[in-house]
Amino acid sequence: MEILINQSDVQSFKEDGVVLLKGVFSEWIDILVQGAKFHINNPSQRALTHHNKKYQGQFLEDFCNWRRIPEYSDFVFNSSLASIASNLMDSESVQFFHDHFFYKDANSGVSTPWHQDIPYYCISGDQTVSFWLPLESREKKFSLRSLAGSHLLKKEIRPTSWSNNESFYEDSKTFMDLPDSNDYEIKEWETEPGDVIAFNFKTIHGANANINNKISRTLSFRLVGEDVVFKNRPGRTSPSFPGINQNNGERLREDWFPTLLNI
Repeated sequence: MEILINQSDVQSFKEDGVVLLKGVFSEWIDILVQGAKFHINNPSQRALTHHNKKYQGQFLEDFCNWRRIPEYSDFVFNSSLASIASNLMDSESVQFFHDHFFYKDANSGVSTPWHQDIPYYCISGDQTVSFWLPLESREKKFSLRSLAGSHLLKKEIRPTSWSNNESFYEDSKTFMDLPDSNDYEIKEWETEPGDVIAFNFKTIHGANANINNKISRTLSFRLVGEDVVFKNRPGRTSPSFPGINQNNGERLREDWFPTLLNI
């Protein structure tokens, strides 16, 4: 049975830019775990690895694998993902943007720094949602951390390369620096498989390093609503979409970013 979200969830997402949804994807965990097992052993050419010299493990991230991993596409097209996104974003149409896989070895010691997603993307708009879906139990201290209300900032946060903190784009004046996290309420939750943390692409978020003896596998599925359009950035985006051939202000092409719902 499909588990529907309530108005309180929608209001939290609107005000805080992030909300925990308990147990909404429990029936999909076994399927997604199978996809993740394949993915770990067969990363794509887009995959990136991060290391901390003080620790032995690595942090692997990979993008845009839904077309080649059937478990991911099954989830995207056949779960309640799109209907939940529609309610959270208050959008009658929902397009799939991309998937993002995070795998942290036990004791990898690599944190995910505070950042905002949308400046890295070739889009603009407010109706966005990322579903952060851990595939095993996650203690609060190793879970996603978000700055409540940061999605309401008037300027985008300067995107940087995590390895050296250099700006992604030359036109850095368009962006603002990260605000002080102490000025915000930090939203973070202990999670179980089937729980998902949904957040706006403009919400500042990050995660502490995995310094325990368990692996960490997380899938993110990113969806956009009717006000989202293509935006040509002054440099590479992450993920990149070579050959997308779109102009500023156009709706994302549906052969690359399929429409999941159109009420």
